[in-house]
Amino acid sequence: MSGQDEKAPTIDVALVRRLVATQFPGWTGLEVRPVEAGGWDNRTFHLGDAMTVRLPSAPGYVPQVAKEQRWLPRLAPGLPLPVPVPVAVGVPGAGYPFPWSVYGWIEGRTATPDRIADPVEFAVDLAGFLCALHRPEPVGGPPAGAHSAFRGAPLSSCDADTRRAVRGLADRDLAADATAIWAEALDSVWTGPPVWFHGDVAAGNLLVRDGRLAAVIDFGCCGVGDPACDLTVAWTLLPAPAREAFRAALSYDGDTWARARGWALWKALITRDDPGQAATACSTLDAIRAERR
Repeated sequence: MSGQDEKAPTIDVALVRRLVATQFPGWTGLEVRPVEAGGWDNRTFHLGDAMTVRLPSAPGYVPQVAKEQRWLPRLAPGLPLPVPVPVAVGVPGAGYPFPWSVYGWIEGRTATPDRIADPVEFAVDLAGFLCALHRPEPVGGPPAGAHSAFRGAPLSSCDADTRRAVRGLADRDLAADATAIWAEALDSVWTGPPVWFHGDVAAGNLLVRDGRLAAVIDFGCCGVGDPACDLTVAWTLLPAPAREAFRAALSYDGDTWARARGWALWKALITRDDPGQAATACSTLDAIRAERR
């Protein structure tokens, strides 16, 4: 469902320096160094103190470059928090086969629980951002599909992966709960007009500064469709009181929240055996299941 399994080029500081030197020689003297959390779909590097360079890590992520270049400048003015603003676009070169982007740097740190001063305040701020984002695109934005890793598309796009993961569960109680949650999620579809969605509202794409939500980054999976995929953060990051505040600050119906649980379930099931994601996957499953009791 994404480009992560395709052959990837080697992306390092030396490559970024070569690309910048040949295509943007005025920036040659700026320091290049990896950012704190470099990402998976794209690799990101500081370019001096005020910019970042962002390079797709595999062919499947290349469409995100043109999409972000086109749509982020249009979205940014209507949003209550900073989002990445493209500064320039690079072309293949120096042994790197894909287009790439230069963005303005946004100060902040990944929104881990220990960096969030007040989870309820954080949840309300995030809900306000999503309310502003989840609006129809009058000139026709990119419909959900492969470019968005099928976020925003009907959940049926994840049905085979989810059922395969459930069949592999040794915990039969978990398997039974997962089967029931998934069935509820598949029982409805988005019937409103397609609206903008971010597609990957997760801790790594939320920045905090002085304990508060300061920015939302990485719109590579954005598009227009069903906004339910953006609500999974309720279980992947927010504790129960903040989750309730988040839900209350949004106006979505029970069916939309059921689909959101389905998205959270899918991601947790397919990542629970990944050492780097297992803790989040297990806590997400616990939170989703607790709501059924």
